[in-house]
Amino acid sequence: MASILVTGGAGFIGANFVYQWLREETSNVVVLDRLTYAGNLDSLEPLTQNEETARRFVFVQGDIADPECVADILRKYDIEKVVHFAAESHVDRSIDGPAVFVQTNVLGTFVLLEECRKYYRELSEEKQAEFRFLHVSTDEVFGSLGPTGKFCETTPYDPRSPYSASKASSDFFVNAYFHTYGLPVVTTNCSNNYGPFQFPEKLIPLMILNCLEGKPLPVYGDGLNVRDWLYVEDHCTAIRTVLRDGKCGESYNLGGNCETTNIHIVKTICALVDRLAPEYGIQVPQSPCESLITYVQDRPGHDRRYAMDISKVEAELGWSPSMTFEEGMEKTVRWYLENREWCDAITQGRYQRQRLGRI
Repeated sequence: MASILVTGGAGFIGANFVYQWLREETSNVVVLDRLTYAGNLDSLEPLTQNEETARRFVFVQGDIADPECVADILRKYDIEKVVHFAAESHVDRSIDGPAVFVQTNVLGTFVLLEECRKYYRELSEEKQAEFRFLHVSTDEVFGSLGPTGKFCETTPYDPRSPYSASKASSDFFVNAYFHTYGLPVVTTNCSNNYGPFQFPEKLIPLMILNCLEGKPLPVYGDGLNVRDWLYVEDHCTAIRTVLRDGKCGESYNLGGNCETTNIHIVKTICALVDRLAPEYGIQVPQSPCESLITYVQDRPGHDRRYAMDISKVEAELGWSPSMTFEEGMEKTVRWYLENREWCDAITQGRYQRQRLGRI
């Protein structure tokens, strides 16, 4: 049976996508992940415990920048579609060490595109008609917004950090491979995601875990930076929709229609942890958790506001987010309260890193 290749499938959004795909779709899944600090095999391990998903799921530890590895996977598993999540994605890390962002996000995407181009050229016309390459990108490529307006698909790129610059470059390469070689590609640019399996250096899981451990809750600057938040399951549904119905060569903005400030996010988490932790027999070290909030020096090039205009994907493909901010945040906090073992393994570096041909 033809398979879908998911790069970065052991990461946050990738893992959620793999679970949703195996629930909702029929084709097999091949995950390619280098297992950097943010790639966690423990997130995918439950798939091996179910006979149906274990039969349809393959994990390969490897690098998207390794052309031999990519070429072998495409042909060995009769790949029909590629969903490209694999990326270095943390802005602070890109400021401290930008080289790895160029290596993975730019060179890695180039290698993946080039091997897909060669593979696509070998396919029959029937299989070429089915093949798609979906590139998952970010709203940060557009830069920073003022107090009004939203990013649309035609907004000029204006990246402000090494991370967003590397993603902008990868977007341009994807677009070039459509216009130059006819590779059937589509790009999604998404707002901030939240939900299960997110690595705890990101805002929401970091604040949840710090509340549970009585640690300070660091908030950059005045805390009034605005982001548009999308629950990860909605994002995965959007990707499946674009993969199925999106027009080749096009890009689609994805967002949650949920603009809010960073400080509001943190205070919402504090209130949820205060309310929900006792249900799980957890006593927070310092209550109320809001007393742990600490304002810290703003990071360089911190974009003030992002907001996504999702009218194109709504009108053309019929997708819109289904999860409200309140519902999604409670589901997220509950997940972290219910999965303390996963969180402890992450924070203490105990998650799986061994090379496996299949898990």
